[in-house]
Amino acid sequence: MTKAHKNTWWKTAAALGIVVFHFIPFYILVSVALKRQMDTSSRWKMPGYLQMDNFSTALAKGNLVHAVFNTLLITVVAVVLIVLVGAMAAYPLSRVKTKMNRLILSFIVSVMMVPPLSVLVPLYKTMVAIGGINRFWGIIMVSVTYNLPISIFLFTNFIATIPRELDEAGLIDGCSRFGVFYRVVMPALKPVTASVVILTSVYIWNDYAFQLYFLQKSQCRTITLAIASFFTENASDLNAGAAAALLAIVPPILLYLSMQKYFIKGIADGAVKG
Repeated sequence: MTKAHKNTWWKTAAALGIVVFHFIPFYILVSVALKRQMDTSSRWKMPGYLQMDNFSTALAKGNLVHAVFNTLLITVVAVVLIVLVGAMAAYPLSRVKTKMNRLILSFIVSVMMVPPLSVLVPLYKTMVAIGGINRFWGIIMVSVTYNLPISIFLFTNFIATIPRELDEAGLIDGCSRFGVFYRVVMPALKPVTASVVILTSVYIWNDYAFQLYFLQKSQCRTITLAIASFFTENASDLNAGAAAALLAIVPPILLYLSMQKYFIKGIADGAVKG
């Protein structure tokens, strides 16, 4: 076996190992979701019967349909704002090379390193002061603010790969700067837009800490809070909770499958170039 073949074999084995490692929690989740509540067999063993009672319980007891609607509303509105504001902010940062813009971009990158929970207490006080608790606009504002840095970072680096000659051609044809951005630059941002949409929507969809503190009323409950409701101090329904979690991961998977052809290109061009 040649050295090249050995390297290829190890890379293949490592990739398979990573896939298996990530598949284990999903396998256990499916196993628990399909078992009856009184079934005490090993979680590693799939049930020898088929029953969907846990999914019915998850939908009814957890009010999962309403929670999915709330989460979808928050995610869609927040992601649209993140994409629009991020792209518009990134355009001048990418095209105008000044010390101030480089400083701003460095600050944006540094903000990405701040753990979100480290600002939870002052953020909660601010939201209480402005009346944003138990309001969808409050959690949307928090989600947009926290996810804007990664959006601006990826858009800025991706726009830097678009030739400036396209901007100049648009200006010669009579477009304003905004017209150049809207008609020339925006259509070329599909790959990085797909990356921003997937990364931010999955984060917002799966968010628990912010939504736990800022959405305390039951009518504002999101999908993660609905899943958590199956686990309390006095009792828990692991099987229904697993079924609810299984249903919760379907939308992000469908989103990724629909946009995967743009995702890798957007991440590569948006994170490396600049």
